[in-house]
Amino acid sequence: MSELVTAATLEEFESFVANHPKGHFAQSHMWSLQKPQWKWEALISRDREGRIKGAMSVLIRKVPGTPFTLMYCCRGPVCDISDRDTVEDLLDGARSLAKKYKSYTLKIDPDVPVENTAFADMMKSLGFKIAEEGKNFEAVQPKFVFRLNVEGKTEDELMASFHQKTRYNIRLAVKKGVEVKIMGQEAVPDFARLMLETGVRDGFVTRQESYFADMLRNLGDHARLYMAYHGDIPIAGTLAIAYGDKVWYLYGASGNEYRNLMPNYLLQWNMIRWSVELGCRIYDFRGVSGDLSEDNPLYGLYKFKKGFNGDFTEFVGEMDLVFNPAVAFAVKHGGNLFKELRRRVYLIKNRGAK
Repeated sequence: MSELVTAATLEEFESFVANHPKGHFAQSHMWSLQKPQWKWEALISRDREGRIKGAMSVLIRKVPGTPFTLMYCCRGPVCDISDRDTVEDLLDGARSLAKKYKSYTLKIDPDVPVENTAFADMMKSLGFKIAEEGKNFEAVQPKFVFRLNVEGKTEDELMASFHQKTRYNIRLAVKKGVEVKIMGQEAVPDFARLMLETGVRDGFVTRQESYFADMLRNLGDHARLYMAYHGDIPIAGTLAIAYGDKVWYLYGASGNEYRNLMPNYLLQWNMIRWSVELGCRIYDFRGVSGDLSEDNPLYGLYKFKKGFNGDFTEFVGEMDLVFNPAVAFAVKHGGNLFKELRRRVYLIKNRGAK
C-alpha cells in the first residue's frame, strides 16, 4: 500500500528519486519550490523489506472559478516501469489524492521511449488515455528530445564524436573572443532580456525575470546560469539543471546581434563538460520537433542539436487518467483558446522590445 511522503520520509524519498535511473528533477521536492502556485504531494511504494521501490510526486492546481483541480505528475512515476504492481500501488494513492483535492484528471508524461509499447498497453489497461499530439511543442513537456550518452567518456572523446561543423563552430566562438562564464543573480536581468528577445524573434511566450532568479535560489548548486560574453557585452545565455545522473539544458537565449559568433555552440559545450565533470550518464538537450522535414521552421533547432551526435528520442507522450469527463472536456477546449489568445497578446505587446 502506497504512503504519502512526510517530513520524516522526505530525505529518503529524495535519495531514491535522485539515484534511480528514471529519476528526474521534476519529480524532486526541490522542483516544487519553483512552483509555489501548485500544491506538492508525493507517494512512495515499498517492498516487503520496507525499502522504497517506487515514487511519484504530483503538482496540484485549482482550475480557476471551479472547485476542481488538475493533478500533474511530470516525468513520473519513478520506478521499474515494467513493474505493474508498483505502478498500480502508486496509482491507488493518486486516486485517493484525487478524491481529497477534487482532481478531474491525473496527467503524466513519463520518461519512457515510444518504442516501449508494453508500457503503453499497461497504462491503457489501467485506464489511461494517450493524448493525440502533434510533432512540435504542443505538450506540457517536449515529446521529442536529443539525449547524449556521456557515461564514462572524456571531453576529447565527446568532442571527436560531434559533427565536423559543430566542432568548427565551437572553436570559432573561442577564436572570435566569446567567453562563457558561470554567473549568479547579477546576470539574471541580462539573461531575461535576451530571453525576451529570443521569444519575440521565434514567436513563443517567455518567463518573467523573477522566475529565473527564483530558480537559481530554489535549486542552489543544482542550477547553473551560463552567460556568453563578447568583451563586456552579454550576447547569449543558458540555464542548466543537474540532478541524479543527468544534466538538462532547460532554457536558452540569444540576442539578435552577434549570432555569427556562434555563442550557442560554446554554451552547449560548457554544459556538456559540466555533465562529464559530475560523472553523469545523460546530457539532455531537451526539445526538438518531431517533424524532420527541412521546410519545418523548427528544423534549424533539430539540426543544431543533432550536430552534437545525441540520440533522437521520442517519448510515449502525455497520458491522462480522467476522473471527471465533463470537467476534462470543458477545461481542454476552453484552455486551448485561452493559451492561443495569451500568446497573440504577448507577441503584439512585445513586438518592439529590444
